Amino acid sequence: MATWGYPDGALFYRRLDRRIPMAVGADGSYLIDADGKRYLDAAGGAVVANLGHSLPEIAEAVAAEIRSLGYVNGTQMTCRAAEELAAELARVLPGELRYSYFLASGSEAVEAAVKLARQVQLERGRPGRWKVISRVPSYHGNTLTALSLSGREHYRKVFAPLLTDFPRIPAPDPYRRPDDPRTTGELVEEEILRQGPESVAAFLCEPIVGASAGAVVPPREYYERAAEACRRHGVLLIADEVLTGMGRTGRWFASEHFDLAPDLLVFGKGVNAGAVPLSGLAATPAIVETLAAGSGYFNHAQTYSHHPATCAAGLAVVRHLRRERLVERCAELETAFFAALRPLAEHPWVGDVRGKGFLAGVELVADRATREPWPRERRLAERWTEAAFARGLIVWPNVGHVDGERGDLILLAPPLTASLDELAEIGRLLRRSLEDIS
Repeated sequence: MATWGYPDGALFYRRLDRRIPMAVGADGSYLIDADGKRYLDAAGGAVVANLGHSLPEIAEAVAAEIRSLGYVNGTQMTCRAAEELAAELARVLPGELRYSYFLASGSEAVEAAVKLARQVQLERGRPGRWKVISRVPSYHGNTLTALSLSGREHYRKVFAPLLTDFPRIPAPDPYRRPDDPRTTGELVEEEILRQGPESVAAFLCEPIVGASAGAVVPPREYYERAAEACRRHGVLLIADEVLTGMGRTGRWFASEHFDLAPDLLVFGKGVNAGAVPLSGLAATPAIVETLAAGSGYFNHAQTYSHHPATCAAGLAVVRHLRRERLVERCAELETAFFAALRPLAEHPWVGDVRGKGFLAGVELVADRATREPWPRERRLAERWTEAAFARGLIVWPNVGHVDGERGDLILLAPPLTASLDELAEIGRLLRRSLEDIS
């Protein structure tokens, strides 16, 4: 038997270099394995479980929808769960965003947003506009178009021959390049002009850069300039809020921290709280009216779009967030969360601790004065993650954000329901596990 499997097993695991524990239960912020060990989940899995684990309220909503309806195709009928979820989201979406189109995964929603941007430009009489400008580092998903737009080089390397050559620009980095013009958003307009505005359909960005850069918060003026450049040249602005949406940063959407009003916004993860696969894109009335007055449909056929059961889960999540004021709670406890992480900054390997709300990145460096990253062969992000896991703490590692190869950081995204004691325990276990490897 292979060392990574279970006796008589047939599961194709996501990791084949080790045997991973069997999860058998959950308790709020904790996961429990078959041996009874408890793991404090400081990453929400993959920044998904924003309400913690084991949620009877959501399970009951999904079960009730399956019992009463099951499945309808979105081209033939609508359903109450999709209508009510869209209405709830319309109350909290930033800017003029109003209409939601529901899908299954973040990657899928990014693909849909890019296709919609292209279709809208075409129906507005601009057939030459197809390019989408994105940033490095960034992460927009694992399907081929989403990966083409991502600035995560170690993910892209294997599949390079299959990727589309979209234009990409450096992302802002206030830690490593605090005085660089790239921090002010000037590069967005420069790249639009370099490519030729008549060829550019959209600019895609994570308002607060997620796992690929470790919760980087750009200055407000970056988005003021970027948004103005997009408006001036007829380029649609797409905000990828798959990771940062649904209260993760102390606002319903991270765009609100910058008064950013996107033409399209992609959401996922937190809208389903990990219960079912659900994502979506939100569009302004101007976008939807363009299609309504033109072709009459969005040319993006998906079997499970607007699925009753997944929308029922999303509806339960959004109503829970509103009823329990968890978005406001995240903003109120941001100071306590970062206070728990502050002692990490005393460690000579820690270069920066940054983020917003309940989203934090901790970057490791070999030299704090020069901010020189560690050699990649040291595998510090992976080793720290493994040491934390051994102590019963789940975190999310990332590598390569400095130059495509080097750079070690971990991302933290505890549930919005995490207690003060649990936030403090995250800080303690992080320090101890860092000491374990140093």
